[in-house]
Amino acid sequence: MGFSLLLATTAALLTTTLAQSSTSTYVEPGVPTGTPVPGNYTGPFRPQIHFSPPQHFMNDPNGLFLDANGTYHLYYQYDPTGLTGGNQHWGHATSKDLYHWLNQPIAIFPPNNNSQVFSGSAVVDVNNTSGFFPDQDNGVVAIYTLNTPTVQVQEIAYSRDGGFSFTRYEGNPVINSTSNQFRDPKVIWYEDHWVMTVAYATDFKIGFYTSPDLKTWTHASNYTHNTVLGSQYECPNLVKMPIAGTNDSIYLLAISINPGAPLGGSITYYLPGDFNGTHFTPLDDTARLTDFAKDNYAGQFFYGIPDSEEPISIAWASNWQYGESVPTDKEGWRSQMSLPHRNVLANISGEGLRLIQTPYDLTPVLGPQLAVNNDLGNGSLVVDYSTVESNTLYFEANFSGVAGASSGATLNFTLQSPASGESVSGAYASGGNNTFVLDRGNVRGFSNPSFTPTFSTSSPVRADGSWTLSGVVDRSIIEVFLNEGEAIGTAAFYATQPLTLFTLETAGLPEGASASVAVYAVESAWKEFEDSGGIVVGNVTTSS
Repeated sequence: MGFSLLLATTAALLTTTLAQSSTSTYVEPGVPTGTPVPGNYTGPFRPQIHFSPPQHFMNDPNGLFLDANGTYHLYYQYDPTGLTGGNQHWGHATSKDLYHWLNQPIAIFPPNNNSQVFSGSAVVDVNNTSGFFPDQDNGVVAIYTLNTPTVQVQEIAYSRDGGFSFTRYEGNPVINSTSNQFRDPKVIWYEDHWVMTVAYATDFKIGFYTSPDLKTWTHASNYTHNTVLGSQYECPNLVKMPIAGTNDSIYLLAISINPGAPLGGSITYYLPGDFNGTHFTPLDDTARLTDFAKDNYAGQFFYGIPDSEEPISIAWASNWQYGESVPTDKEGWRSQMSLPHRNVLANISGEGLRLIQTPYDLTPVLGPQLAVNNDLGNGSLVVDYSTVESNTLYFEANFSGVAGASSGATLNFTLQSPASGESVSGAYASGGNNTFVLDRGNVRGFSNPSFTPTFSTSSPVRADGSWTLSGVVDRSIIEVFLNEGEAIGTAAFYATQPLTLFTLETAGLPEGASASVAVYAVESAWKEFEDSGGIVVGNVTTSS
């Protein structure tokens, strides 16, 4: 939850505590209740398929869950009064396909004007273990950190309308504390009890708690990992993850760190391991990063995804080094989420288990094919997409037959603005270190010393001689997926003029090798929700 970076803003909110009951909430003047915040999604920076808030500032995804009606719920850290973090509430949106999001009213408010609702999770209490839902099987319980001037404690709130409105539990806090660095609970169901992972942020420990009813929690164990520390641990996630090509599964513990990531600021890493209901044991001490670029933090896995399906996650696609200063404030909002990702672990030769991440099914937003070449060879393909209203593209390229090729076998793509000369590009060279480079340094709409211009990773050609690339460029953010998600890079960028020209070039391919490429328009997920004035008003008649 980037707590240290919110201290200055939070301090400004520390006024006299209002007399409140344990279940009451405080609504600041000007913050709407029972109606969504409206938003304008037409700005040149505004992503069209990456979720962003209607107005103001957003950071961590919270409380992700799938309900029995097939509706995905996304809550998020939301400051409804400013363009930086501090006045934290839980914003809320819902979707049937993870791309077309319907903005809902703010879901959880703080209890008074000197506390904030920090990150957490949500579960569906199907068996009414909590006792809150005697006549229903779709009751939702949110578990979150309440941040106060002196301590951080864990609270719960319950919803009897499917997750649209919440009542704070009168017995809060469910886990008390004397620390102001104890936060971000993520709860799952394990066999016959609930399990919470929670961060002891500056102690570099992840706590595991168990509960029969979501109200009474018992400390079970702590886990610490000394390979990547940063300055604090945040937003832990524990999820059961399938292993590709087998019928086996294993647990994955994800830990976010901020600041102190290898490239600066915030990042998330993960550890595969065993979990017995109380203790986590990693397979090894290797810290594996979820992303080789810089704008992927505090990712959370959806609760309620069946074990037979691959887990789905969404992350905050920004970085605490600059997330509160990016130029989207000119459009009245800041921050976007990553694409929804499908996740699976795979055994990679010479490495062990690696997280494979791919975009969730893009079909609901995939538009017409703009260009295709199934036998590009050593050549190029150019696509002018200036007429694509969304200014959003999906592209994919594939090598085959390049096993053993020299480092002269290359694939380069460029997304360019003919008007300004600005560009975002990617370059791959097979052989040698098999290096892929993502470059956002040739755009001029944002200047910050921490806004790292280039990112690189090694992505070897597979044993069968193939290598794949796919990507989504969505106005002001790009996500690339190498070798079908063996490595991913997420980078926001801010050009002064829209990028409208896509070029892909291949060279140095050996005889017998081939390359193919396809480019598609992507439709805006927001346009259908706009009113006659171009404003997305959201769900004004909330129901489950």
